Formats: sequence, C-alpha cells, structure tokens
Amino acid sequence: MSEVQGDKHKAILDAAFALFGSQGFYDTKISDIADLAGIAKGTVYLYFKSKEKLFSAVSERDFNDFLSRLNTGLEHSESLKEQLQFIAKHHLEYYYERKDHTKLFFMAPNNDPELMGLMKEFLRSYMDAVYQVLDKAGVPEPMLHAKAYIGMLDQLKMDILFDRSITGEDLNKNILFVSRLFMYGCPIQDEPAS
Repeated sequence: MSEVQGDKHKAILDAAFALFGSQGFYDTKISDIADLAGIAKGTVYLYFKSKEKLFSAVSERDFNDFLSRLNTGLEHSESLKEQLQFIAKHHLEYYYERKDHTKLFFMAPNNDPELMGLMKEFLRSYMDAVYQVLDKAGVPEPMLHAKAYIGMLDQLKMDILFDRSITGEDLNKNILFVSRLFMYGCPIQDEPAS
C-alpha cells in the first residue's frame, strides 16, 4: 500500500472510530465517515466493501493495539504484583480513554459473524495473556483466576463507561484497589466473639 493509500486507509479508520463511537453503528452513515476523513464516499468503498467490514476493521485495529500494548507492558513488568497492576491500569485506562466512544461497544452491528469472530479471538488472546502471567507465577487454577481478574476489571470498566463523574484520580484508585484485592484478598477481620 502506498503512503497516500495508507493515509486514506488510516483516515477512514480514524473517522469511523470517532463516528461509530459517538453515534453507534446504525446511526453512522458512510457519507459522514467520508466527510470526516476528507475523502469521497466512493473511496471508502474502495477500501471496505460494507459498513460492517469497516466496523470490523476499526474493531480489529483497536483490539490489536490493546493486545500489543498489553504484551509490551507485561514484558517490562517483573513481579506478579507489577504485572497485575499493569493489567488493571491498561484495562481501565483503555476504557477511560474511550469513555466518549461508548457506542462503539454497545451499538455494534448485530450478528455480524466476522465481528463476532474477531471479538472471540480478542477475548481469547486477552484471557491467555493474563493466564500466562498467573500460570508462570504458580497461581493455582490460573484460568479461573484469570477469568475472575478480568471479570473484576470489566465491572469497573462498566462504571467508567456509564458514570461521567469518574475522574483520573478515581481511575488510579480503582487500579490500585483491584490489583491489591486480587493479590492479597479482602482485608476483613474475624468477628469478635460474643
């Protein structure tokens, strides 16, 4: 792909990300994407055969970026504690950075097999990365623990996407809280005897 073609391809993906994220799949028109990208509507169809294919390409690019940054960060984290904190930071910051693009996650094309396949592969790769961290550290039942950790992060993700009052300070507090809770358990004391 030439540099000009690469620029157009990137411009289309960037415009589609912005509009799918703010308006949702169904309310976004290809002509709006073309306008935002600064190209003709027909040019979009030279790169993507349908709006579904474009949505899948936007999602795939985002998934690949997420996994690439996750793997790089894990390579630079040494202890299990550092790795768990990094996973939490990466997961929650990813959604915090996209909190103005919630419709990208909740207003996607229904029953698009290509998109469903991409999502399934992304989730499998993410789960596997967390599993590998826990397995390498000797955590028993590493797959169950990986699912539990990602599940905790996903609940906090939902708070980020739906609560506009969450600040960067709240985000950092949640990152430390969830990684400590997972690492050390809930700090409750036994009830005093009566």
